[in-house]
Amino acid sequence: MIIIGEKINGTIPSVKKAIEERDEELIRTLALKQSEAGADYIDVCAGTDPKIECDVLKWLMDIVQDAVDTPLSIDSPNPRTIESVFPYAKRTGIINSVSEEGDKCEVIFPLIKGTQWQVIALTCDNNGIPSDVQTRVNITKQLVDKAEKYDIAPDRMHIDPLVIALSTDNNSLVKFMETTTTIKELYPDIKVTSGLSNISFGMPLRRVVNQNFLTLAMFAGMDSVIMDPCNQEMVATLLAAEALLGRDRFCRKYSNAFRKGKIGAKK
Repeated sequence: MIIIGEKINGTIPSVKKAIEERDEELIRTLALKQSEAGADYIDVCAGTDPKIECDVLKWLMDIVQDAVDTPLSIDSPNPRTIESVFPYAKRTGIINSVSEEGDKCEVIFPLIKGTQWQVIALTCDNNGIPSDVQTRVNITKQLVDKAEKYDIAPDRMHIDPLVIALSTDNNSLVKFMETTTTIKELYPDIKVTSGLSNISFGMPLRRVVNQNFLTLAMFAGMDSVIMDPCNQEMVATLLAAEALLGRDRFCRKYSNAFRKGKIGAKK
C-alpha cells in the first residue's frame, strides 16, 4: 500500500498558524515525522487565500525537500498554481489533482508529459461529485483517454472515486467498492486511492469507521491512501489488512512494525 502523508495542509489549524507565522520548524518536524513513519509521499497543500497560494506552496515545498528525501504530492485545487510551483520540485512525485472540472486536465497532463510523475485523478466533473457508480466509471474513462493523448499510462494514475459521507449515503462504501472493482477490471494497471476522513463525517467514533473503511477498501483493490502515517492505530489496521490479504509474507511487515514500536506502542 502506498501511503501519502496528509499532515502538511493549511486547512489544519496548527499548520495554518505555522504558515501565518512562517514557522519553518513545525513544517520541518511534520515532514520528518511522516517520513520516518513510512510515508511514500508527503502531500503539501497551502489551503490559503488564492492570492498567496503559490508563494505559500513553494515555501512549504522548499522546507519539506530540505528536510527529507521523500517525494512530494503537490496539492492544489488550482491547476495554474501547480503549474507555477512544479519547476521547484526536486524529485519525481505526484500531482494532486486533476478531474473533469474546468481545464484541469489540459493544464496538468501536458505538464507531466515525458516525465515519470504520477497524478491523482478525481471522479468528478462540472456537475460535481456523482452519486452513482456508472458516472464515476464514465469519468474515469474520460480521464484515462485524455491522459493517453499525453502518453500518460494508467499505471501513473491514482483514481479517487470520491467516497461520500456514510451519514449522507448509507451505500457510500458499497458504491466506492463497486466503482473500484469496475475500474480495476477496465484498467488492471491503474491505481485507486482515497482519503479516510470523508466516509465518517458527522458520525461518532470516526476513527472506527475510518479503520473499517480502510480495510474494506483495500479488499476491493485500493492501492494508495491519503492518511496520517503517524497514527499508529491506522497504520496497524493497514498492516493487518495487508497480512490478511496475503500481501505480507509470514506477516513480517506487521511483526517488524510491532517490534520497532511503530504500532501497538503504549501511549
